[in-house]
Amino acid sequence: MTVALMWEARAVDGGGDALLAWARAQELPVRPLRRETLRAPGDRVLVITWWDAAYDAELPELPEPDGELVSRAVHRWRFESVG
Repeated sequence: MTVALMWEARAVDGGGDALLAWARAQELPVRPLRRETLRAPGDRVLVITWWDAAYDAELPELPEPDGELVSRAVHRWRFESVG
């Protein structure tokens, strides 16, 4: 089964580039099948990682950034592929 973890954060006003750089620099202890980093208006950053694992498996996730980088708590979602 393929599981996708989505991590989305909103930077403080004007801090989108700093948050994007922070997210790109985060190493996970295990390499996912795929990792993609995206940005959106409003200084939002999204990181999606894909894993060959059961839906409820313990998987490494990006941490919460320092409060100075974000304007709210990180949102996290988990999806399974229905291919």
